[in-house]
Amino acid sequence: MPHATASWLVDNTALSFDQIAEFCGLHILEIQAIADDTAATKYTGRDPVRAHELTMDEIHKGEANPDYRLKIQKGPEPVRRTKGPRYTPVSKRQDKPDGIAWIIRNHPEISDGAISNLIGTTRTTIQAIRERSHWNIANIVPKDPVTLGLCSQRELDALVAKAAKKAGIEAPTDSRLDGDRAALIEELRRERDDNVRRAEEALHAESDAASEGAFINEAANLIDPFSKS
Repeated sequence: MPHATASWLVDNTALSFDQIAEFCGLHILEIQAIADDTAATKYTGRDPVRAHELTMDEIHKGEANPDYRLKIQKGPEPVRRTKGPRYTPVSKRQDKPDGIAWIIRNHPEISDGAISNLIGTTRTTIQAIRERSHWNIANIVPKDPVTLGLCSQRELDALVAKAAKKAGIEAPTDSRLDGDRAALIEELRRERDDNVRRAEEALHAESDAASEGAFINEAANLIDPFSKS
């Protein structure tokens, strides 16, 4: 909100219009209009000090030296979560055992640590499902974790490929869509051939029409009773 910030600086500091315009990214005439209260819109001042964009020391430096250019204060670095298990919504947490069981059954080469990071669970739970000692093992039904919304297909594929490479085995390929893919390619080829054929037919038709028109004009000239030639 550069205009609101400029309005506050005009009302509460002795900074020059040039300094305010430079800091707020505005034209000096806009600052002049705000100061003269002739701007098209009346702005409510926004305190850049409370917004942690400026310090009072920085403002005082600018007030003491008209040639000084204010420097915006960098805010604190946002806290980024880099460790710990993946967060899973409460509504999906009951599906975790089913997703773990599916991975254990279909990709036994994946380590418990990798499953823990992917699904967001503990190794104790994974080990209990592996050993079928989980308290609810009778009700656990292996289900694709992607379908359950516990992870993305890209994440699962990357994990499977990494585990397969580490184990020295060939990563499985998903051939479920091979038939659909082949049919799609064939359909695209058919459409391309049809477009080429229609374009050639249109070109021939245009050429034939031009030839016919030239023939008619020539014939008309030959039989024109009013022709002087």
